[in-house]
Amino acid sequence: MQLNVKGIRIPDTQMARDTTSFIRDTESDLLFNHSSRVYYWAALAAHKREIDVDHELLYVGCMFHDIGLTHEHCSCDKRFEVDGANAARDFMKSYGVKKEDIDKIWTAIALHTTPGIPEFMAPEIAFLTTGVEMDVLGIGYDTYSDEERNAVVKQHPRTENFKEDIIQAFYDGIKHRPETTFGNVKADVLKDKDPSFSPFNFCKIIRQSHWKG
Repeated sequence: MQLNVKGIRIPDTQMARDTTSFIRDTESDLLFNHSSRVYYWAALAAHKREIDVDHELLYVGCMFHDIGLTHEHCSCDKRFEVDGANAARDFMKSYGVKKEDIDKIWTAIALHTTPGIPEFMAPEIAFLTTGVEMDVLGIGYDTYSDEERNAVVKQHPRTENFKEDIIQAFYDGIKHRPETTFGNVKADVLKDKDPSFSPFNFCKIIRQSHWKG
């Protein structure tokens, strides 16, 4: 039975149904349930702020946002966010989605770990990040009622140790491509899990460039 929270439901379209099946078959239970919750937090936030969003596009973006952490969709040389954005783009093309909408969701996924930018962009971009920040970081937790939180988590459970489990999932998806964490929050994951990790230093790169002076 599909969850319905304050009128928020998964869109009943072929692309949305196929998205659910695709992500269900590709991701772990941890990531599938996390991505599903992200959609509800994102859609509920838009509803509370009375901002119109395209729920079908938002759903695809939320469900694909972490697929770049999986082995099947890892390029091994790009940021996992870009891998996820590319996977969503390829998936949406087969449904005849307009290029501007595909580009919108590509951007939403690519920027979902880059705070301070998505909030000023299109609603589907902004609210995807809102949903991620709620589920992982607890940002905006008190803006959702107990009823809303309980309903979403009952349908798409958090593991007993979700905080550590999601950090481990991030690490497992990026540990073999540390260079892709330069300038983004995932460098903190590598530092947390691997004491020997030495992040790229922006100032050091400037000083070691070929420029004189």
